[in-house]
Amino acid sequence: MLALGLCICFHQLLDEVSLVSGILCRKDKLALLFNEVKYITTLEDLHTIENSLKGKSNMIFSYVEAIGTPEHRAVMEAAFVYGTSYQFALTTEIALLENIGSESIEHAHLYFFHCKLVLDLTEHCRRTLMEQPLTTLNIHVFVKTMNAPLLMEVAEDPQQVSTVHLQLGLPLVFIISQRATQEADRRTAEWVAWHLLGKAGVLLLLRDSMDVNIPQHANVAFRRAEKDVPVEFLVLNDVELIISHVKNNMHFEEIQEDEGEDMEGPDLAVEDDEVAGTVYRDRKKPLPLELSVELTEETFNTTVMTSDSIVLFYATWHAVSMAFLQSYIDVAVKLKGRSTILLTRINCADWSNVCAKQNVTAFPVVKLYKEGESPVSYAGMLATKDLLKFIQLNKISCPVNITSIQEAEKYLRGELYKDLFISTSVSVLGLFSPAMTSAKELFREAGKQLRGSVITGIYSEDDVWILSNKYATTLPALLLARPKEGRIESVPLDTTLVQDMAQILANALLEAFPEITVENLPTYLRFQRPLLLLFSDGSINPQYRNTILALVRQKQLDSFTPCWLNLKNTPVGRGILKAYFGRLPPLPQLLLVNLHSGGQVYAFPSSQSVTEQSLVLWLKHLQAGLENPITVLSAQEWKPPLPAFDFLSMMDAPASQGPTKKVLERQKAAEVQESAEQQPRDRSATRREPAEMLRIKRWNTANWPRDTQEPFHHDKEL
Repeated sequence: MLALGLCICFHQLLDEVSLVSGILCRKDKLALLFNEVKYITTLEDLHTIENSLKGKSNMIFSYVEAIGTPEHRAVMEAAFVYGTSYQFALTTEIALLENIGSESIEHAHLYFFHCKLVLDLTEHCRRTLMEQPLTTLNIHVFVKTMNAPLLMEVAEDPQQVSTVHLQLGLPLVFIISQRATQEADRRTAEWVAWHLLGKAGVLLLLRDSMDVNIPQHANVAFRRAEKDVPVEFLVLNDVELIISHVKNNMHFEEIQEDEGEDMEGPDLAVEDDEVAGTVYRDRKKPLPLELSVELTEETFNTTVMTSDSIVLFYATWHAVSMAFLQSYIDVAVKLKGRSTILLTRINCADWSNVCAKQNVTAFPVVKLYKEGESPVSYAGMLATKDLLKFIQLNKISCPVNITSIQEAEKYLRGELYKDLFISTSVSVLGLFSPAMTSAKELFREAGKQLRGSVITGIYSEDDVWILSNKYATTLPALLLARPKEGRIESVPLDTTLVQDMAQILANALLEAFPEITVENLPTYLRFQRPLLLLFSDGSINPQYRNTILALVRQKQLDSFTPCWLNLKNTPVGRGILKAYFGRLPPLPQLLLVNLHSGGQVYAFPSSQSVTEQSLVLWLKHLQAGLENPITVLSAQEWKPPLPAFDFLSMMDAPASQGPTKKVLERQKAAEVQESAEQQPRDRSATRREPAEMLRIKRWNTANWPRDTQEPFHHDKEL
């Protein structure tokens, strides 16, 4: 399938370098979360938000010990996913936690405020405490259970029932009922469901409506979340015993605190976010932050206006920011005493207004400020080597003005800026006649867009024709120099748009036969051409390279993207080959992978030598349909393992509308009715489903008991 094609390579390569994350194209929202999550300091602030949400929406309120802790980050990530569905509020004030009645205030807390069904402003929203440690996954499970039905009524084999609780790894509790006691059992089940909210799913199982063999005296069934574990039938005559049984049989990883040591963090062996795991593991590792200047609202403008400055915009609560800070400081160490560019940083968690004014919509962001010029944003990999290259290449103007033929020749040979060719292997020289004013301006603008990624120069003197004749090109043109390889190529220019010019420059810099890496794979996939891909166990044979490059120069491979994969540098390639062949074939192996259209994978005959003639003939046979593929990749989508983990659809889903007044009144009436002891349930208040829909009946949370601390004593015995 397609996931076993080059896309596997792409995604696993990104796993190896976890910093290459754009959490996806929604990272702009992530950067602004500290403005969307309301920070409160007093009980009055909390009540104000609570009152504003009654009858409209629910709230997730959390207490963390400090901004920037792993718990704070987990809350912010939850707000990223659920921010359109719930109001998030945050505090670091321990007194506020005490005021709302928390029994334990030693660690971070998270509460779910059920405000949506409350109409009376004098009535407090019910609260449910999340008892698990504040991790991203635990919060997700907790919030999903808050949104699940409080009670469901089923009439089928408990082993076959499927609910969101099982998907989230939580057990199910079945209150076994019969028609004669169904109403009393339902009230008991609702009381149990309230006390197990967030810990287990509760269902009312009708014994009379099914053929499943249930032990005669059993009144409770317990089903674990693990697969293939049989349902446990129990006799529990007190609701407290039911709750105790569930709590005693739940398997959560607890966070323990050792004497004199910091609280132990998440299990890094199973940490779902490698970046977060690395940041937590290295949290006590000292960094020489004094090598970069920390900016504030007062010092930002004066610093960037009076010196050439690199500014890192980051947030201490953001894991990728903190991981990249290590690379940023590594750059400062390497440039110490060698660079005229000042390295600075600003914490957007503290100075959000400064970051907003600088149009920072993602974390982390690096910008270059030079006097009299617009800021330049760094768009490379979040790694020391790439950032160092960006800074080094910005030492010179872009483009460099070349004033003589001799200087131009030195530029093309790599002699003019020898120290910069440590960072790059290609330089570009634009050739223009003096009269080509508009073309020169387009080239300058295009060069600015690629600033920090390539050395660009421009030559526009009267004798420019000498260079155009020497390199057999017409004006205007580009000369691409690769001094390390001793090659100079010419590319004629006939475009009139800046973006087109920038794209020509970017494409011209690409290698003709590249090794696939984390950095360049997305660039080559963008062409959406079949990949002529050579798998090699180490460096490739010069014969293969020379053959491919010869065909490239002859324009024989214009319909393909020739490239190669070094299995020593990228071991995931072995898994790709096994997926294609069913085993690991002999190496080297030349394949054509039609990744974007059809999904066919063809293998060059192992009995033939790779020559120009044999390769061209093989490609012609493929195009004529004379060869059979070794496999065909299916266009299977990459989906979450379970619907409950479909985070992207949750972020895309619009905020749900509040219930109508009529619905709220009916729900409120039902709630009041349920709180009266011994009062029979009004069945007309519940919306009746058609008979075929009654296998699973969902009960609204309005049917929760009014006072959670006072059980229904008349139903306490089952």
